[in-house]
Amino acid sequence: MSELDVVKNLAKRALLVNTLTGSDDAFLWDRSQRLVRNVEHICQLPEVQGTGTQPNQFCLIIAAYFCDAGLARYLGRAGSGSIFVNGNRNGESLLESSAAIVDQFLSGIIDKEKIDNVSKIIIDSGNRFTQRAEAMILSDARNLDDMGAVGIFTEFRYYAIQGKSVSDALKSWDRKIDYRYWQARLKEGFRFDSVRELAKQRLSAAKSFMDQLKAESEFNSPEEISQKKGA
Repeated sequence: MSELDVVKNLAKRALLVNTLTGSDDAFLWDRSQRLVRNVEHICQLPEVQGTGTQPNQFCLIIAAYFCDAGLARYLGRAGSGSIFVNGNRNGESLLESSAAIVDQFLSGIIDKEKIDNVSKIIIDSGNRFTQRAEAMILSDARNLDDMGAVGIFTEFRYYAIQGKSVSDALKSWDRKIDYRYWQARLKEGFRFDSVRELAKQRLSAAKSFMDQLKAESEFNSPEEISQKKGA
């Protein structure tokens, strides 16, 4: 088993959250695997390749696996089980907790210098002014995961667990549109233009889905749905 395979198995242990039913909630573990795919994609972008400084992909991938470990621990201790916090998952305290968990889980598995590097990547990913390449990549990877179909699934998961309705989800979406929430996320949440463009595409797909959901919720006719889409 490779060093990275060992790390991956340990990350899974750190990210599975015990629920009130005794089963494991794998949401954050599943998210971590998407984040790894995101950072691997971003590392291949011309914007990153052309900087002249190659990111440390080994440490970056480990950071992607463990960056939500602090949230997993919080949920486990709070007895929240499958309730996914619909808040600032990039909060400084959660990222610092994730960095501490890296040291706890990986001490003796990888060398101390790599552990320190991973911890710095995780913490700096929450700093919008950081110039650390790996932290910028991880930040973009995390923000990209909030966009599009996956972002909608995350929102719906939270609403369903909280006993909210389709109408509640639509109202929340409309508020975000009215307050230009997504425009702000696109402008401020990405360091690489190529990732921002990908986020725009995902957001467009999400908007189409939410428009359809709203039309069906209001029981509009197929003709009315088509007219609204063409408006």
